[in-house]
Amino acid sequence: MGAGQSTSQAHPPSKALHVLRVTPSSPASETTIEPFFDFVVGFDGQALSTDHTIDASELERIVEAHEGHILNLLVWNSKTQDTRAVPITPSREWSQPHLEGLRHQDPDSAPQPSLLGLSMRICEPELASENVWHVLDVVEGSPAESAGLVPMGDWILGWSGGVLSAENDFYDLVEAHVEKPLRVYVYSHDFDTIREVVLVPNRHWGGDGLLGCVFGFGLLHRIPPPRAGMPPELEEPEDQFEEQALFVPADAPPDIQVSAAQLAEWRRQEQEEWTRENLARSMYGQSKSPQIHLNEDHESADTHTHTHQDLDSPLDQDQEIEAGEETPRPTQTFAPNRTPTRPPVVPKIHGD
Repeated sequence: MGAGQSTSQAHPPSKALHVLRVTPSSPASETTIEPFFDFVVGFDGQALSTDHTIDASELERIVEAHEGHILNLLVWNSKTQDTRAVPITPSREWSQPHLEGLRHQDPDSAPQPSLLGLSMRICEPELASENVWHVLDVVEGSPAESAGLVPMGDWILGWSGGVLSAENDFYDLVEAHVEKPLRVYVYSHDFDTIREVVLVPNRHWGGDGLLGCVFGFGLLHRIPPPRAGMPPELEEPEDQFEEQALFVPADAPPDIQVSAAQLAEWRRQEQEEWTRENLARSMYGQSKSPQIHLNEDHESADTHTHTHQDLDSPLDQDQEIEAGEETPRPTQTFAPNRTPTRPPVVPKIHGD
């Protein structure tokens, strides 16, 4: 089996080394090995079968013999249900700076440097994949909500001390960490990622329980196969935004192929036309302003003159009354912003 190839396996191996943690900056961190979902079942050149039991001591000797050389580990994944070859180069150089400080403190108890940077344990992969807790509901304002647990999308895989082997193990762990931080590893099915979450169980958050969260355990709450791509609710439709040209004349044919030079010329013509319109509008406004004031003064003068002309003399009023014609009372109109003036009093002249 070559590096990077994978083979489908209908049933999980009977025994394997369960990957619990991948140390940052280690040789394993530069590979595709995934904690909790990957199981080391052997090395390249070793025959695989469902009845095969991995020999941890033999694998350790193989790893030491390949220090500084590429070794193809055979890794089975519980999500994809297949086995793949992962190339890795065992090395001690990545851990030397940290170990040098420990050797100066206590040379006798200094740990041996890891060649791979993997924390693993021997287990049965089929049973290890069953011990997960599905987050079904999260109460508002609870410690679970403060930690960022997502209902229906998150599964608790284990904690910083390792994996859990039974349903009550997780609840006992929560009881033992009241008012204390509890680091757990959470798998997000929506994004197919594993993250570390810190829970602080307590009884004074204002609701029932220590976490304010409902979990599901068992056959109906196991992790389903990963989705292909992003969740539908997070995907943007392709036709949501249409690609349009910056400027196309309204009278252009719909199927015309517009070049960049034509677009630039149309923009220039549009800008020139817009500038001419603004200039003409501003000149027209300046020329109209004085005429408006003159017309207002002229109308005011006409109105004032008309006011005096409507005031008939007493002789004309007597003649209209004698003729029996009904004459409306004269109305006085005043021009805007002018003080009203009383009509002049004309004395009556009586004949002999």
